[in-house]
Parts: sequence; structure tokens; C-alpha cells
Amino acid sequence: MSSIQVLSEIGKLKQVMLHRPGREVENLIPDYLERLLFDDIPYLKIARQEHDRFAEILRENGAEVLYLEDMLAEVFADAEIKAAFLQEMLEESDVHSTYRRDALFEHLMALPVPQMIDDIMSGIRKGQVEYSGDSLFDILKCDYEFYLDPMPNLYFTRDPGACMGNGLTINTMTTRARKRETLFLKYLHLHHKVFKDAPLWYNRDMPHSIEGGDELVLSDKVVAIGASDRTSAAAIERVAKNLFKSDSTYEKVLVFEIQKRRAYMHLDTVFTMVDHDKFTVHPGIYSDLNIYEMYKTAGGRYSVRYIGNSAKKALEETLNIDHIDLIECGGGDAIISHREQWNDGSNTLAVAPGVVVTYERNYVSNELLDKKGVKVLTMPSSELSRGRGGPRCMSMPINREKL
Repeated sequence: MSSIQVLSEIGKLKQVMLHRPGREVENLIPDYLERLLFDDIPYLKIARQEHDRFAEILRENGAEVLYLEDMLAEVFADAEIKAAFLQEMLEESDVHSTYRRDALFEHLMALPVPQMIDDIMSGIRKGQVEYSGDSLFDILKCDYEFYLDPMPNLYFTRDPGACMGNGLTINTMTTRARKRETLFLKYLHLHHKVFKDAPLWYNRDMPHSIEGGDELVLSDKVVAIGASDRTSAAAIERVAKNLFKSDSTYEKVLVFEIQKRRAYMHLDTVFTMVDHDKFTVHPGIYSDLNIYEMYKTAGGRYSVRYIGNSAKKALEETLNIDHIDLIECGGGDAIISHREQWNDGSNTLAVAPGVVVTYERNYVSNELLDKKGVKVLTMPSSELSRGRGGPRCMSMPINREKL
């Protein structure tokens, strides 16, 4: 049986998966930033120190921290599984030349498993692998430096998959730069005890995009999903159908239709849950916000209704709470709120009800949370924040205590 149990955003965090930033971050250069979805180049030494402090905070608050790279190493210790994974990874990396693919396969297969994982995540540069070939792919000159692209977004473990109830979604990523990341999760689901045999609410071979930053578990009955720049209505519908026809406890999916823009990439960049009755929110989403409710009907079917544009009213009605407190990022100030939202002031990770991890640089939002009775655990973020993601983005909760 898998370890998955996520019935809320705020239950005490017991088990979480992270990825410590690696050499893939140092393979960013200005010419590749747009291709690899970065605005700037983090300084790896400091980024790792910041990430280590993040993991420390989680452990200090009772969570078991699992690392993606370590879990993969356990799975790929089996040579047959390792070989099957490499074949899929090379196919999905668009290595068209048979000669090049064979050479890369042989090179990676011969490496010790931890080094193989690190090389795939970091990207394979020209010169790392020698081969001879005479196909057109081998003859044509190409200025691009990599045979396999680096994966610098991997430290945002939230997006490739999300645990929900006792199951998970293995997501179809919107951008080419991140599509291969979900292959790691596929193999963990197939072979690692933490994920093995867990029901899938969505799978990576489905055609419509959905990403974990848009998936929030509000209670054991209600899920919120953002219809955003990265998540499609068709994918949301598939998740809802699978939840409602299963034996899960879920009865409603709240769909937050937000503006499709990079600054509001996912729902959790503008909206997170910090306590039973408290949420952080970026006030910029109030314009053009539409909220829909998908609710379970007889036989695992569902109906949909539009419930307006008030997040407060929608949450109070759906969660059956008399008063919801929406704590505005930056206090709603026109300059501060946009500055702090850009550095993920609304992207909090709850480790228990009313206890959240935030970036220390968002001091205005942090002070507001404190005044509202929320305990704020701050972490350094000068380099990690360059990737445009906060503590929630950098974590994949696997197990939380029931509320």
C-alpha cells in the first residue's frame, strides 16, 4: 500500500518529497532562459543552502523529508527498470538519431545509478558522449550545447504530480521544458513503495495539461483547481470524473478561473490555505475571477454551476464556514502586493493548521499573517526565488494528519 494521505492543505505534514537543486541550475545561460522557463540564473551554492534550510524547517516540525533523487535511485537499482526508463527518457527527449540514442543509452546505462540520475537531470552536453554516425541528424551542424536538455525546474516538485486523498495525479505538463519531469513520477508510481498501487486521478499520457500548482486540497470533501495558464478545463473535468466515480470522499471541485498570465502561473501563486478559516490571496486576481462548482450527483456523475466571482463567499458556502479571512498579499498595496507576489508572497506551505513556511523576503505579507494569528516560519530565498516559485511550489506533500 502507498503512503499517500492528503485530505487537506493544512493537516500536520508527516511526509513530503523535495528535490535539492543540482547541476541542472548551473546549465542555465541567458540564451536558454526562455527555453527552460527561467527569468534569471540562481547561484547554486546559495540556492542549496537555502533549500537545506527549508528541509530543516520541515524536519523540525515533524515531517519526514524524502528526496526525489534518492527514491529514484532505489527504483533504478533494478537494471531492467533502469533500462526501460532510459529507453522512454531518450524517446521523450527527441533523440532522433539512432546512433546518438544508442550511444547515450550505453553511456547512461554504464553509469552508477546516482550519477545517471544526476546526469539526466543536469542535461547531457556535447563532448560527454562520443559516437560516430552518418545520419542527417549527425551531419547537420547544431549550435545547441545539449544532447539532453537540463531540467532546472525540478526543484518545484509540486507541479509534475499532486497527492489528493489516497491517490495522485501524474500530470501532463504544458511546456516542452517540463514534460519529461513526470516520467520520474511514473516510475515511482510503478515501483516505489511510497506511491505504488495508489489510484491515479490523472495520468501523464492524457492529452490535456494540468499542473500541481493548480491543485489544492481544501478538505476531505472539497478540492480546488485553478483553470490557469497551465491547467485546462478538459483536464479538470477528467480529474473530477475520476474522483467522483471512485470510492474517495470527494464531493465537490471548486474551479477558480484566473487570468492566464505568467505572473499568475498557477492558482497557488495567488492563493493558498493557511488555517481552517484563513487564506492568503493576491488581490490582483479579483478582476476577471470566475468560480464554478462541480458537484457529485448519483452514480458518480456530476453537475456544474457558476457561483460568482467572490472567493470569500464561495469558500464560506462550500466549506460551510461562517467567516473566511482572506489575507491580502502585501496588504493589498498597489506596489507592495505586486512585488511580494512576484516573489511568491502568497505561496505558503502549511506544516500544521495556522503554521506556515514562507520566504523571509516577503516581510509585509509575513507581518500580516502574524497579526492574524498565523505562525510564520521564514526561510532564506535570495536565489531559490529566482525560479518564480515558493515553499508550496518546492514541495510535494505525501502524507498529512487528518484534521
